[in-house]
Amino acid sequence: MAEILANALRFHVQRLPAAEVPASDGTEAGPGAPVVFLHGLVVDNLSSFYCPLAVPLARAGHEAVLYDLRGHGFSERPPSGYDSRSAVRDLFALLSALGLDARPVHLVGNSYGGTLALHAALARPDRVAGLTLLEPPLSGPWVENMVDTLSVAALSLEDSQVPAELSSLRLRKAAKLTAIADALLNRTTLIDDIAAGRGFTPADYARIDCPVLVVCGEHSELVPGAAELARHTPRCTLRILPGLGHDVLKEASGVLREALLAHAAAVSRAGTGALIV
Repeated sequence: MAEILANALRFHVQRLPAAEVPASDGTEAGPGAPVVFLHGLVVDNLSSFYCPLAVPLARAGHEAVLYDLRGHGFSERPPSGYDSRSAVRDLFALLSALGLDARPVHLVGNSYGGTLALHAALARPDRVAGLTLLEPPLSGPWVENMVDTLSVAALSLEDSQVPAELSSLRLRKAAKLTAIADALLNRTTLIDDIAAGRGFTPADYARIDCPVLVVCGEHSELVPGAAELARHTPRCTLRILPGLGHDVLKEASGVLREALLAHAAAVSRAGTGALIV
């Protein structure tokens, strides 16, 4: 666990070193592209990735970097700056502070983190080697629905006694997450910043030149947006997991782990000029 100063903010960061993995010919293989994880909104944080995805990736030879987004988890919570541009600036400032600006990284984003990963690839294609997007919200209707949902949640949490009641019941983790949600929704510009965000266009998708893996649950409302991304992005694979909805990270961690390991290896081969098969 570490606290890193980047873009004038303190970020909570977990960094897992890449294990030494022998190549198929018995020689020592070089490290794979570093993998950076971006979590979802409000009650999410880096811990959702740690055991199911980050640890296996590190054991497979990829350095894994996890951090709590601005205002989330143990990272600093300023009153403003929750738009996608600020999040992208946070990301690349953090990578520079960690000394990871010498080679492109592989971004893994869950839910809203997938949206931020896509914005990062569009803003700095030279710094992004590949993308893995888990249930990424990409379309305009999602933004409207999310803003409505967050606004209702903000009203329910305002002056609420729920965190105190949870603490009294010794449900400390739930109390902390509820308190963070209240602070984000009622004392920052997060909702307004998300409402003001722009969507993606087919022209945006066509500009993404790195390997992309998109994973959605069969019953997720985000499948149409993911399908549009796959249609217009040159090197994109869309994988639909049967029987699942939005929360594929929790419900299909084993399937995701195998898919991500394979995609991370392909991203690393692409970075060395090798052919992806």
